Amino acid sequence: MKKVAIVYWSGTGNTERMALEVEAGAKKNGAEVSVFTSDEFSVEMLDGFDAIAFGCPAMGAEVLEESSFDPMFESVEKNLAGKNIALFGSYGWGDGQWMRDWEERCNAAGAQFVCESLIVNEAPDDEAVEKCRCLGAALA
Repeated sequence: MKKVAIVYWSGTGNTERMALEVEAGAKKNGAEVSVFTSDEFSVEMLDGFDAIAFGCPAMGAEVLEESSFDPMFESVEKNLAGKNIALFGSYGWGDGQWMRDWEERCNAAGAQFVCESLIVNEAPDDEAVEKCRCLGAALA
């Protein structure tokens, strides 16, 4: 059984909802899943998981949340080489530049994407919920 971590930050609840749907998809496909907020996760925890999903909405000028999520991610980023990961998040404006920038950071760190990153405009609708569950299945 694969051990999967889902690590997220959510301001309005949209990315949290996505995280819970990713969790449901991973569990349905046999994974042992642990869900953490960005304040609860640390670099020391990385090696305890076979795959990790990171979730963060677009903030400000399409950047990761700067007070909690990005500092946590910076601390784990240099240790992502060879790790199976997935990225997800919600946005309310822009065109997804924050996700493209985030993917570049992960590629530069040597992370292995298990599926395409998932971005959702505002609250996840039924189609987005299904995509979140598929992302969870890919992690499992």
